[in-house]
Amino acid sequence: MTKYNITEKRDKEPSYRSLVSPQLMDELKERILDVIVMQKKYKDRAYSAKQLAEDLGTNTRYVSAVMNVRFHMNYTSFVNKYRIEEAMSILVDKRYQELSIEEVSDMVGFANRQSFYASFYKIMGVTPKDYRQQHAMPQPPKTQKKKKPKKQA
Repeated sequence: MTKYNITEKRDKEPSYRSLVSPQLMDELKERILDVIVMQKKYKDRAYSAKQLAEDLGTNTRYVSAVMNVRFHMNYTSFVNKYRIEEAMSILVDKRYQELSIEEVSDMVGFANRQSFYASFYKIMGVTPKDYRQQHAMPQPPKTQKKKKPKKQA
């Protein structure tokens, strides 16, 4: 008789892996990419995993299972990844250099500055402001145009 109720730990497969067949996972993965990335739903701060599931005609448990198994992250991390990628492009684009960090955050779908900074730093290891400064294109010095000599008649 053992004094303590100790059992050997077994590698237990998470239950969500068995919820969805591999074929359905692949199909849902493609449809998720279409909605979130191609349709740019990641920019909509009100677009939730629940709304995504409704748009796909499935439930949030299936969406969560696909996110975990096929993308190795949760819904929020997945969406934030695409928001950060777009923010990186905007931050270094000279057409948008006059925008504040908050305006960039708003453009890509973050609800507030704090969540943008936290997500950006987690993914990139620097703040959005530092990223912009590190990747700023140096402005070439302005040169005066030389006047062409007038032809004499």
